[in-house]
Amino acid sequence: MRSFAPNGLARAAVRFKPASFVGTFVALMMSALIVAACGILLETGARASVPAERYAKAPVVVAADQSARLVTDTIDGPEETAYPLPDTARVDAGLAAKAARAPGAEAAVPDFTFPVRQGDGALTGHGWGSHTFTGTALSAGAAPRSGEVVLDAAAARTAKAGVGSTVALETAAGRADFRVSGLAEAGAGDTVAAGGGKATAWFADAEAPALAGHPGKADAIAVLTADGADTDALAAAVEKVLTGSGAQVLTGDGRGEVEDRGLAYAKETLIALGGSFGGIATLVAVFTAAGTVALAVGQRTREFALLRAVGATPRQIRRAVAAEALLVAPLAGLLGCLPGIALANWWFGQLQDRGAVPETVELHVSWLPLLIAVGTGLLTALGAGWMAGRRPAKIKPGQALTEASVERLRPGVIRIVLGLGAVVGGAVLAGVAASAAGADAANASLGVVMLFMLAVALLGPLVARLCAALFGLLLRGGGAPAALAAANSRTNARRLASAITPIVLAMAFASTLVFMHTSESQVAAEQLRDGITADHVVTNPAGLPAGAADRAARAPGVDAAVSLLDTQVLVPVDSGGETSLQGSATQGISGSGAQLAEVQDLDVRSGSLDRVGAGRIAIDKTLATAAKAKVGDELPLYLPDGTEARPEVVAVYGRGLGLAAVTMDRASLAGHVTSGFDSTLLVRGGDAEPLAALGEVTDASGYAVEQNVDRELGAWANYMMAAVLGGFAAIAAVNTLVMTVLDRRRELATLRLVGATRRQVLRMLRWESLLVSAAGVALGTAIAMITLTPMMRGLTGESPHIPPLLYVTFAATAVSLGLLAVALPARAVLRDREA
Repeated sequence: MRSFAPNGLARAAVRFKPASFVGTFVALMMSALIVAACGILLETGARASVPAERYAKAPVVVAADQSARLVTDTIDGPEETAYPLPDTARVDAGLAAKAARAPGAEAAVPDFTFPVRQGDGALTGHGWGSHTFTGTALSAGAAPRSGEVVLDAAAARTAKAGVGSTVALETAAGRADFRVSGLAEAGAGDTVAAGGGKATAWFADAEAPALAGHPGKADAIAVLTADGADTDALAAAVEKVLTGSGAQVLTGDGRGEVEDRGLAYAKETLIALGGSFGGIATLVAVFTAAGTVALAVGQRTREFALLRAVGATPRQIRRAVAAEALLVAPLAGLLGCLPGIALANWWFGQLQDRGAVPETVELHVSWLPLLIAVGTGLLTALGAGWMAGRRPAKIKPGQALTEASVERLRPGVIRIVLGLGAVVGGAVLAGVAASAAGADAANASLGVVMLFMLAVALLGPLVARLCAALFGLLLRGGGAPAALAAANSRTNARRLASAITPIVLAMAFASTLVFMHTSESQVAAEQLRDGITADHVVTNPAGLPAGAADRAARAPGVDAAVSLLDTQVLVPVDSGGETSLQGSATQGISGSGAQLAEVQDLDVRSGSLDRVGAGRIAIDKTLATAAKAKVGDELPLYLPDGTEARPEVVAVYGRGLGLAAVTMDRASLAGHVTSGFDSTLLVRGGDAEPLAALGEVTDASGYAVEQNVDRELGAWANYMMAAVLGGFAAIAAVNTLVMTVLDRRRELATLRLVGATRRQVLRMLRWESLLVSAAGVALGTAIAMITLTPMMRGLTGESPHIPPLLYVTFAATAVSLGLLAVALPARAVLRDREA
């Protein structure tokens, strides 16, 4: 029995049946690519850090916690989750005096960074004390006192000012004249804070908090060490003297997170891509690779039957299948890791280009995600091979030969039961999604698409036979090749199912991700277009001048003018039975709710905007449902800097997706944001010309177009996920179709021997490809619609919006790939036979 040694059988199978193993190799390689890329992004998100730049010369930094922390009850007990704050949380500036008394401290300097307007331009403002750790030095004049300012060369040149001149500057405290006490050359720390190239101004430390709009508060406190002091010992000492203050004491790269708030969001983005999306992508990759391995093993049922007939034991068959997996999977995984690293690197670079990840964050590539990718592929190959080879290995040799010649009519009972269970589960979740709102609807819909995909895989042969029967009726008019294609499809349902499943995957996932965005964008665009009733919209990149609404209201013919301060608040919402914090777009209005109603139609459903004011807000209906709040309730929320508030809900409206989900008075927000300058001014009546001095003036339609462009940029992630999942599934579909055609060499040769022409055989295969593609597109579309309909009802209250041209492109791509994947290998097979 040495001739039946498993490794020998495996090597012989790879050598004499290369087509099946090439297909398996490609599927496992693509699986490793996906797992490696997502794993690298996940690890980068978990380990991401940025080096301190502004605080590079301050070994110890004291700052507030930049996260809102929510404690929820779970099965394992209370669990605390941190959510990045929309804006900077600040510390009591008085803590600097306490920190300076810590042993080993030379000085403790409160740091302030805030926007300043100079005419039509923007400056970055700081307290002068920060020069002790940023490297900034006077080049002329003296340090500023109250009512004075030090300018860098760019700011002085713009203002045409020198030492002793007076300049008019606007801050959160309003417009005021400042005497230029000196000129300075910005150090490395201030250059970084200004964003490189932006002009800078320094004010007296006693005056800076009020100018920043946060009296008594500092962004952070930089603690400088005395000569010979140890940084760790100093940090411990500072932490001890500040016990009970709630402030954090940071060293090393922890300081970088204070100065670059984008790091927290970058971590959240990378972990979401690598973890949440990566988990789905990995399941799809494993699912598809397992199907390809099972197909490859199933194609060799005749060989296993012959081996059983000549004396091979079931154990030897199983060991041979395992040895084949060991021969193919590790190499495929290793080769797949290389493009996986390249994909992760490209994806990471794109995120940096779009500002989602700070430039100073580096991609972290270690052995761990690569090992997981290779191991996942190996376990997938072993598991799928064992499942597919179990029956031919255990049945009697005679029965094995019979089953190798004639396909079984239906799957096993367990497979049918599990498949029907998946269908029922998908239907139940679809009902849950239809009755839910917001995140609950989205989460339930994700389960819908996964369960229906599982059902297609488990019930594949039955689904394929049904599709063959239905499409076979349409093929009756196609002549003999079409009739033969229909008969082949009905007879070889397993082969048909293996080809249909990847196409269903590609169509379902790509359609769900892309059309989810088109649906949201359509509703948001309509709400924005209908919601802006102002005649003129004024915006300014540097922020609108202080009192812009009052100045506009005094213009001839103006009936109403309201400025908006745009930011975000965090609102506790219920999602899947658990409470989480949701970032909600918020607008702070300069006027009353009645004035807002003259320039913006929020589509109020209950309550009244007239009552919006101190301690009273209006919210969107979707947020109201998710937060379980109604008019008259107090809504707990976190303001942009993490301050907790419980305002009363006085109105619920319907256009929060296109406008803002929360509307509150500006005064309640101004002290909790970094920039106190309003971002948008809505004006009704009058002419545009008098408003031009305030910023760029456009009408409502022009403003809507600009906002939609911004929304399109934010949709990039959705399209990328659709491209990764859809592209992978499309490659898997092509791979499977090529494998099935190459495995039919004997069948195609027989057709030629009984008189079929080469053209007739190719036409038959094209009809089969059309049947497979049409069935895959139809099933994928059905799953996408079942998923999207309740999801969009919950998120937007509307039906999905599917652009016809985009859908036709998806369908045409699937059909074209199917035709090419069948035609090219078929021509090669027929050419070889004729030669």
